[in-house]
Amino acid sequence: MNITNTYYNLKGDRSVWLIVALLSLFSLLIVYSTSGSQVYKYNTTHGTEYYLIRQLMFIGAGLLLAYTAYRLHYMVYAKLAPILMVIAIPLLVYTALFGSEINDASRWIRIPILELSFQTSDFAKIALIMFVARSLAIRQDYIKDFKGAFVPVIAPVIFFCALIAPSNLSTAILLFVTCFLMMFIGRISLKYVFLLMLLGGLVFAGLFVIGQYFPEHFRVETWMTRINDFLYSDGQFQVQQSKIAIAEGGMFGLGPGNSIQRNLLPYAYADFIYAIICEEYGFIGGTLILLMYLWLLIRTISLVTRCPKTFGAMLAIGLALNIVITAFANIAVSVQLVPATGLTLPMISMGGTSFLFTCASFGIILSVSRYVEQAFDEKKQLEKIEADV
Repeated sequence: MNITNTYYNLKGDRSVWLIVALLSLFSLLIVYSTSGSQVYKYNTTHGTEYYLIRQLMFIGAGLLLAYTAYRLHYMVYAKLAPILMVIAIPLLVYTALFGSEINDASRWIRIPILELSFQTSDFAKIALIMFVARSLAIRQDYIKDFKGAFVPVIAPVIFFCALIAPSNLSTAILLFVTCFLMMFIGRISLKYVFLLMLLGGLVFAGLFVIGQYFPEHFRVETWMTRINDFLYSDGQFQVQQSKIAIAEGGMFGLGPGNSIQRNLLPYAYADFIYAIICEEYGFIGGTLILLMYLWLLIRTISLVTRCPKTFGAMLAIGLALNIVITAFANIAVSVQLVPATGLTLPMISMGGTSFLFTCASFGIILSVSRYVEQAFDEKKQLEKIEADV
């Protein structure tokens, strides 16, 4: 009863709140299922209960972070955007030069006291999306000229994606696509949107060439291996096992905890968690996950059409696009539609900084929704008063 009352007392789009709750529940179930293979393969001293409690703690921390972000007025994020950008730049540079190597990639900074790894690109994604939304909002009157489009929007996108790309190309590309779509939705002149595409292509090509001479800071060999595996072979071992898992699941799945391929997939709890969902919950479970991400996008688009402020609209759609595009990229890898990327499934893969920052993104979207709903209610009350008069 108390949970029901809390749900109905929450402001903002209740559909988005429900999506957060359902994805968190799926995450808990599937991470607990895949953690058994983690214990078996790596012979860890921790049992599956450890990973269950750990995931519960991440979910609790993530939901608290989402609620905190939701409680703040979304215009606060317009003020925070430049500050977060300034913080993100040295973090990305430090990660590129001195980042800790985990799973053959230097994307993390270790936090000694907490014994956690912090993926700086997750922080940088939110900072850049906030900044682009802010730039598109405050420059609406002259966004169509070169000065109004290049310096405040195009240049930061190129710069940030170039910093992220050497150690995390897939994240850089998806962030680039997100910002590209934000510019398109934000009514920047198409010639500048295409300029962004051109410059982005040139920068990524330049990074590839530079990477040939500095392989210790660029993962060019990994990029080429994954592309070659995708184009000229049946795919990497984990992709093959992922497709087997999806096929084994059939329509209704093998049931919770009955996955076989979790013992063979190297990252069943992260990169390939969607395949385990399909194996245990079948085509129906996999489709439900897809529909939840689509539902988030549809609800956010509905929110954008009602948002009175450009910043709120661009911020919400930018964050939602980033979550949905990342989810679809992760799922596309599992069915071998794209080369392997190393991306996690937002809100479902085993907890980490990606999980926490995804929760923060949901909280910010709900903050925008909360004040749009409030403005709509005030408008209805005003109309009622005018009608009575």
